[in-house]
Amino acid sequence: MIYEPIEEFGLIKKKVSRALFSKIGIVGCGLVGQNIARVASFYGIEVVFIEVSEEKIRDAYRNIEKILDHRIEHWGLTQSEKRAILSRIKGSLDYKDLAGCDFVVESIRAVNRGGKIKERKKIFRKIEEVVDRDCIIGTNSTTIIITELSSEMKYKDRCVSFHFSVSSREARIMEVVKGLYTSDESYAKVCQFVKLINRKIIPVEESAGLVSVRLFVVLLNEACEILMEGVATMEDIDTTMKIGQGMRLGPFEVADKMGLDKIVRWMENIYTEFGDVHFKPSPIIKRLVRAKQLGISTGKGFYEYDEEGNRIVNSGNTSAIC
Repeated sequence: MIYEPIEEFGLIKKKVSRALFSKIGIVGCGLVGQNIARVASFYGIEVVFIEVSEEKIRDAYRNIEKILDHRIEHWGLTQSEKRAILSRIKGSLDYKDLAGCDFVVESIRAVNRGGKIKERKKIFRKIEEVVDRDCIIGTNSTTIIITELSSEMKYKDRCVSFHFSVSSREARIMEVVKGLYTSDESYAKVCQFVKLINRKIIPVEESAGLVSVRLFVVLLNEACEILMEGVATMEDIDTTMKIGQGMRLGPFEVADKMGLDKIVRWMENIYTEFGDVHFKPSPIIKRLVRAKQLGISTGKGFYEYDEEGNRIVNSGNTSAIC
């Protein structure tokens, strides 16, 4: 099925004034990129995302459509709204399609910290080659400092960093970071975008891990420590945090949803920055990552999941890790 933006067929297109954030770009459409694309499109913004292959583009469309179908099944969306959302999202292999964007977000996944910084800097420069001077260039990163990423840019003042939370649908916040070079105007524009997609702005200073990730990785490490000591099972630890502390998901459930490989990179980057052992990945997490048991994406992490990403209830898997 081919989706086309209905705006292209307007009879008085030339007379319509162009609003700020009428079009945004995303480089790397994994879990976070897909969520940004879906949410932005829901609020009427045209989205173009860049991926490395046609297969990745199809996967992104498929996953976005799957989430929309789930919302339709639960009476949170109509078929016509779904078609409108998808019509505003376009996948591409060519960075030139980012031309005309008001805001471009880099949201790739890399293997290690050094490779991640090098690759992200390269992407920033490629974006800068095709967008207008007024276009904001940002990264959805929690452990990489935006000042370092923007250091080789021609126009450093337009670079920002933010963290789009995907831990749950209710997590309607975005941590927004103003780097050393970021201008007040660029920061204000990003805050305007956050409000436009109905998220609450959490202003933070440059710091590896920001607020949410620094707190979460310590919580997860401590949960692993409690598990290794045999104090309680995974299920009971998660239940304690959900019912006792009001969390929607327990730490092990959140980790499986986020991806354990991603969490290990977070922990290693934050540990490199601060040197505090509380940030070092627990042996349990590292063992699972080595076994390619990364969470929902691979069907197994702390828990097991079916092809639809639903958790398989298995009383034996709470102790299998230890």
